[in-house]
Amino acid sequence: MTTKHCSALRLLLGSLVALTLPALTGCRRAEAPASTGPTVALVMKTLNNPFFIDMQRGAKAAAKRLGVNLIVQAAEREIDVERQMEIVEDLIQRKVSALCIAPSGSKEIVPAIVEANKAGIPVLIIDTRTDMPALKAAGGRIVTFIGSDNVEGGRIAGRYMVKLLGGKGKVAILEGIPGAETSDARLKGFHEAIVSHPGIEVVASQTANWERDQGYNVCQNILQAHPDVQGIFACNDLMALGAVQAIAAAGKQGQVRVIGFDATEDGRKAIHEGTMAGSVAQHPEEMGRLAVENALDVIRGKPVPPEIPVKVELITRKAP
Repeated sequence: MTTKHCSALRLLLGSLVALTLPALTGCRRAEAPASTGPTVALVMKTLNNPFFIDMQRGAKAAAKRLGVNLIVQAAEREIDVERQMEIVEDLIQRKVSALCIAPSGSKEIVPAIVEANKAGIPVLIIDTRTDMPALKAAGGRIVTFIGSDNVEGGRIAGRYMVKLLGGKGKVAILEGIPGAETSDARLKGFHEAIVSHPGIEVVASQTANWERDQGYNVCQNILQAHPDVQGIFACNDLMALGAVQAIAAAGKQGQVRVIGFDATEDGRKAIHEGTMAGSVAQHPEEMGRLAVENALDVIRGKPVPPEIPVKVELITRKAP
């Protein structure tokens, strides 16, 4: 190789190094903490649900405002309780300053809470209550519960169904994960609202596991078995939107009233278009904000109420 070629090669290598070093340095900066503040972990059921995307948005905004390092993690599916447990256990090992958890399983989360207690990490529960008798029996404790009154939300949906059907008609219910506290509470409230109206008959009540595609399939089966059904209450908007699709596929648009729960963006759009009659809103963005704010208070040694309610309200086409 000539001297001229060697010089050209050295020049080329120098240019490549100059280009590569900033990129590598940039990667290291990206991995650095956002601030010198405490680290709060938000563990949700999934990020494939608009409800939890909104919760994350509220938490991130609060963390940025307060100088908190926020870690957000979730299982791929809401029904994957085991994966959520693994996530929590990993965060305990990482020694985060506080854990904010929306439990996929009210009983299943108890051992993880106990482990966090042993590690001295405060636990705040969001959206879905833990099984308190099981937690007490295990010697565990939580700082607070931040969430809506799901029983009251179910009552709101039930009262609106009675109003829509004029106190008489056949109704089907799409349930969440069997045994899940959130689903059970919403079902309880719905039944409490309709029990004094004997003209309202529940002809089917089946799980669709919080998922849109299952809501579609289960609703299809219900419509075939009960072609005269007039109302459907779904325990979340994803299942409700699946029901809306099934109703359209069956050519029954306008014949079956659908009420959802969560008032997600897609749910509100369906309400505006008239394919859903209404949905119960419970403000997940507010839950995320309150979780981070109160976690920081706990870390700083400030008192936190044992329960922090978030309002529920009915959203209809006429409502804002």
